[in-house]
Amino acid sequence: MNIAIIGLGLIGGSLALSLKKHSYVETIVGYDHNEKHKEDALKLGLVDKIVSFEEIKEYDVIFLAIPVNGVINILQKLTDVKAETTIIDLGSTKEKIVASVPPKIRKNFVAAHPMTGTENFGPHAAVKNLYDGKVVVLCDLEESGEMQAKVAKKIFKSLNMKKYFMKSHEHDRHAAFISHMPHAISYSIANTVLKQENKHNILALAAGGFRSMSRLAKSSPTMWEDIFRQNRDNLLEAITLFEVELTNLKKNIENEEWDKVHKEMANANKLHDILD
Repeated sequence: MNIAIIGLGLIGGSLALSLKKHSYVETIVGYDHNEKHKEDALKLGLVDKIVSFEEIKEYDVIFLAIPVNGVINILQKLTDVKAETTIIDLGSTKEKIVASVPPKIRKNFVAAHPMTGTENFGPHAAVKNLYDGKVVVLCDLEESGEMQAKVAKKIFKSLNMKKYFMKSHEHDRHAAFISHMPHAISYSIANTVLKQENKHNILALAAGGFRSMSRLAKSSPTMWEDIFRQNRDNLLEAITLFEVELTNLKKNIENEEWDKVHKEMANANKLHDILD
């Protein structure tokens, strides 16, 4: 199987590293609009070689590991791939991407979201085993070709990923709560501190709690602007519901209703009974 990866940052680069160890993979090539990313990906050994966009179309599997608006644009330029080609998008939103797929290549296309990542970006952020043991969501798979669905399942199984299947609109609402909203909150936490006159003194005290909650604010603004734009309605719903919870907690603190504060925190503790 010859594989091409468009986008050589954290997601694409880590994918390349993970695929290299599998015997069914013959060649891994890459393409990126960023010249420095191409150069770094080669130096780091993420891909065997860099190819042109037109050459990408000759490969068996094409992964799209680029910002979600870029996925929509690229799909319009892939309408002349072979019938047996598999195109797998790895974006964090799904509904608008799926809706944008040209009918001519709908069977070629598989909508996937590997639920993994770090706050870093670029080829140097690529790490081995980023996908190992993580969840991958496959959306609207019944609309993909039978062969393409099998290829995608084989690849994600080989990466030791846990596969879940759902509709793209379900995925986007769920992702708003467990991924997109937390990023929005992290950016807001970071900006709240940065706007204080004595921010350097405040940050001198930063320990585990602040660092954990603000870590996501290091994420690529370009990538996350696109995600927020594509999943705007679901994200706004999630933020609104979060605001309700935060306002309730604020009121309880203002009113010194410490029993209620304690009860809310104890209730929140139950989340990790589910996650763990």
